[in-house]
Amino acid sequence: LNMSGNNQIKNPEINHLSGSRRFFLFGLTTLALTDFARATEDAQYKQATFAGGCFWCMEPPFDKMGPGIISTVSGYCGGNEERPTYKQVSSGRTGHAEAIQITYDPSKVSYEQLLDVFWHQINPTTVDRQFCDSGRQYRSAIFYQSNDELKEALDTKKKYESSGIFGTERFVTEIVPLKKFWPAEDYHQDFYINNPEKYYYYRALCGRDRYLDAIWKNDKK
Repeated sequence: LNMSGNNQIKNPEINHLSGSRRFFLFGLTTLALTDFARATEDAQYKQATFAGGCFWCMEPPFDKMGPGIISTVSGYCGGNEERPTYKQVSSGRTGHAEAIQITYDPSKVSYEQLLDVFWHQINPTTVDRQFCDSGRQYRSAIFYQSNDELKEALDTKKKYESSGIFGTERFVTEIVPLKKFWPAEDYHQDFYINNPEKYYYYRALCGRDRYLDAIWKNDKK
């Protein structure tokens, strides 16, 4: 855009403005275009939502997938109560599960790759339980947002269930449509980064790694 004094705008409503006001208007236009560009970029991103027990433990595996991961957010999903708190969810009465929502760039990371990482983090054979945590809020689940995601979730479930990796027990991981995802309180976000000692102490005691190491051996993700 030519910002010289000779620049004339075709709209006569704007031409009479002083230089400073015209510059201010151009600034607003630039900001609007920048916001539009960001919105367009955001529209290219997708989200995947999974429940795999304690959400503290579900963030790191997706974070380390690389630049295709835009963000990971711990939260609550699958219940009916609006704006649930950790205290309410942990009581097991709201119907929510501790969950994680991943915003990702599908040009760099596929939904199938996210599903693969998800199955590598859980025990899909336990009802309302993941490792040391029990209760409806600790069930494993895939919350799909389209028919394509539903198909991929069912396909990967069938693949791993028939592989025998998890033994002969049937999978109880729920595959259900996403209703609403509620972000958890700030102190739960990036817990493994902000509170590493508490995180690793909890993770070691809960038995997640012992189980996953035994199941996946050298293919752990």
